Amino acid sequence: MDKQEKLRLALAFALSIALFVGWQYFTAPSAEEQAQMAHRTAQAEQKAAALTETPPAYAESDDAVGTAFKPTEGTPVTVDTPLYTAVFSSQGGILEKFILKNYKDTIELDSPNIDLIGKKAFSKGPLGLILTKNDKEYHTWQHGEWAFTGTNIVLGEADGTKTLTFTGQADGFRIKRVLTFHADSYLIEESATITNLTATGVEGAISFTAAAKSMSAEDDRYNPTRIAYLTDNGREQEDDRDDLREKGVAATGGLKWGAIESNYFLFAIIPGEDENLLSAGMDSNVFRMAVTEEATFMPNVAKTLNASYFLGSTDRVMLGTMPNELSEAVNFGWFDILAKPLLIGLEFFHGYVHNYGIAIILLTICIKLLFWPLSQKSYGSMEQMKKLQPMVAKLREKYGDDKQRLNQETMALYKTYKVNPMGGCLPMVVQIPVFFGLYKALLGAVELRHAPFIEHLPFTDLPWLADLSAKDPYYITPIIMGVTMFLQQKMTPSTGDPTQAKIMMLMPLIFTFMFLNFPSGLVIYWLLNNVLSIGQQLMIARKTKAA
Repeated sequence: MDKQEKLRLALAFALSIALFVGWQYFTAPSAEEQAQMAHRTAQAEQKAAALTETPPAYAESDDAVGTAFKPTEGTPVTVDTPLYTAVFSSQGGILEKFILKNYKDTIELDSPNIDLIGKKAFSKGPLGLILTKNDKEYHTWQHGEWAFTGTNIVLGEADGTKTLTFTGQADGFRIKRVLTFHADSYLIEESATITNLTATGVEGAISFTAAAKSMSAEDDRYNPTRIAYLTDNGREQEDDRDDLREKGVAATGGLKWGAIESNYFLFAIIPGEDENLLSAGMDSNVFRMAVTEEATFMPNVAKTLNASYFLGSTDRVMLGTMPNELSEAVNFGWFDILAKPLLIGLEFFHGYVHNYGIAIILLTICIKLLFWPLSQKSYGSMEQMKKLQPMVAKLREKYGDDKQRLNQETMALYKTYKVNPMGGCLPMVVQIPVFFGLYKALLGAVELRHAPFIEHLPFTDLPWLADLSAKDPYYITPIIMGVTMFLQQKMTPSTGDPTQAKIMMLMPLIFTFMFLNFPSGLVIYWLLNNVLSIGQQLMIARKTKAA
């Protein structure tokens, strides 16, 4: 490098540093804004830590009893809709059960319907309110008095919406909770009115809470229960249970929603305002979450705060109608832009054949046809490479000790016969994102949960591919898939050294072990794609041989 080039490099580096520093100077938040952000983050982290342990009991003050308020004994209150049956406790309006009518625990005929809450989570106050008064928290369902004068609710498909109202008092505050239910949706809207009955203004907050049992097995790597949330900085999630137990999750900055979720089910809180704190963690194997809104409670002044809840399946159509971009709760990462259109295609085929296994087969065939020209080019290049393998082997024998000369002679051979060694790889690289997009889509599609393909092993009563979201109980499809991969490897010419060739031949075995516990819907897709690829390779080989 001459002096002029060194000078240009140094100048470019200096300008880059100057630009970066200038950008930071003009766009960075002020010292006051930074202090506010730090304070809010500390509050969220403190509340997240609190959600990982059992809350302490607080004594109620004497001014908690208003003259116009008469508490009643706690009683169950049921809300029945076409989609779910919810059971609330009138003591604070917390959820005892939330049973989904369209989803069962297992594929057994006598299996109970899914309950998103669970017995252990009930004591943690799902859909409860936490009142914060001068940095002291009151779990209102435990340390308050409540009254309920309504009745159970039944919503038919044509009923639209109905409401429940719970009223209570906790440490000098009157609380009125109005919950609105929809007949055609899992959305529950809340309007919470807080009245300070004391003579002193209070700086405090209201936290809307969620608590749920694990929505999947603890060791389920493909469908972990996790905490997810969306802020101005994008979507984040945490599924490490040890971290959730020990540190929890805290988030600030334009919170749009927070959720306890799996691939198939969702318990989300949607705040009514942007400036909220999200806190989440695990306690006694229960996932807990709170969305906190700060407020100033003036004496004898009613203040209303709003939030919404979504408890149900990860139905993408329904989530698309929800506020605050709740549709982002179903996200397939880097492949999201491909996975969601592919699921639309899957639904299209299912609308005609009414079997998701057949729909997967049809979708896989369509994708294969779409990429047929690229695959033709790739496999044609492989056939050309196969013809040159004896010559490449002779070069390896002649120049085996001189790697540089071997590479030069090999490339000269390819140039002489006008063969591009990358010609077989590049067309395949273009297809890889689509393959992985469909992989992610099938892994996270709630439609495949308990969806049957071939319910019984042929000529037997043994259940087989009765649930496309579960593994093949007899490992038949993954073993066949491994055999097809082995055949593909045998048909594909190796351009590397013998050691690399041996390693590549191990790939089918590795993939077979990986796929043993994959959802059977994924295995069917991969197996069929392999079979179609083998057929295409055989067609090209036969055509080449005839020519």
